[in-house]
Amino acid sequence: MIRLSNDDDLSVSLGVEEEFFLIDPETRDLLVNPDPGILEECEKNRGPHKVVHEYLWSQVETNTKVCGSVAELRDAVRETRRIVINAAERHGAAVLAASTHPFAPWELQKATPKKRYENFTARFQDVIRRLTISGMHIHAGFGDADTRIRIMTAARRYLPMFHALSTSSPFSDGRETGFKSWRLAIVGGLPRTGIPKPMRSWSDYDQTVAEYKHMNFIGDGSELWWDIRPSYAYPTIEMRICDVCTRLDDAICIAALYASLIRMLMRQDRSNALPPEPLTEIIAENRWIAQRYGVFAFFGDSLQGGLADIDDFLAELLKSIQPDASALGCESEVRQAINIVREGSGADRQLDYFRLRRLEGDDVAEALRRVVDFIVSETRESID
Repeated sequence: MIRLSNDDDLSVSLGVEEEFFLIDPETRDLLVNPDPGILEECEKNRGPHKVVHEYLWSQVETNTKVCGSVAELRDAVRETRRIVINAAERHGAAVLAASTHPFAPWELQKATPKKRYENFTARFQDVIRRLTISGMHIHAGFGDADTRIRIMTAARRYLPMFHALSTSSPFSDGRETGFKSWRLAIVGGLPRTGIPKPMRSWSDYDQTVAEYKHMNFIGDGSELWWDIRPSYAYPTIEMRICDVCTRLDDAICIAALYASLIRMLMRQDRSNALPPEPLTEIIAENRWIAQRYGVFAFFGDSLQGGLADIDDFLAELLKSIQPDASALGCESEVRQAINIVREGSGADRQLDYFRLRRLEGDDVAEALRRVVDFIVSETRESID
């Protein structure tokens, strides 16, 4: 395994999955029937990465290779984005890196013809048909199985902050939702989502999976769609709460923060100094606040009581992970989080641009089309 740290006991590997929408450049709507040549070209040019169809036929998912540094991860994410964007443009499409499309009707979308998705549709009905959403999943490989479970549990309290930094889905079905991440509201209609319970060992996790399988609720651990989970296929902990980031710098910032946090928690774990766990219900409440307000969130503070501004919450985290970000060579990347909080996430930029277009005379439909153009442009800038 390629490693992010010279200290073998604190080493981490990283990989990123991103989901993208394929857009008709003329109508700005989703391409319900995209040219199959897009995925064929992606497959031909993917190199060490993976590019596959997602649940919707109008979506493409990329999976980077395993990376040994944040700098290598930046190159890998840029490369996977370039593969998809170039292939799409050569086949008359554009690429949107946002977690909802501003106006595409979910009723018109087609599921990728795959037995797994057909089974999901038969079981979950309109809940899964409404999943016109995209996300970003970050894999971190480290330690042994028991260590990964303890660190996964300790990382739960930070998930709302990661989500707030990533928010990019303020619109749905042609209207403002009032949320910075409408994606999580849609995901919440499925079972086995949200914040997992605290677990202390791989045995705890294995027993949970066994109980679900015993009742025929799932076939394997890949059907536990928690915000953070052990990967079914890899020896990693997969953070799944994040919206897909329109800007590459924001995506790499979140990955660097995640790696640095894990290294810090491993140091604490090694000294038996992991902090007491907050109530899962309180973490879930903060998750909702992040979903609703994004970088304007005030989180419940389980240690001090009351509310804490995300700016203060982030400042305290950056102070705690400073030696880890330094060891991993990603100090500048983690500091990008300060810019996201102060300048806004992808959701804030979409909303600002939408309101500007309305002030300049566009009706709602035209303003939303212009928002699509804005997102497509920002998405494309990430490969330059």
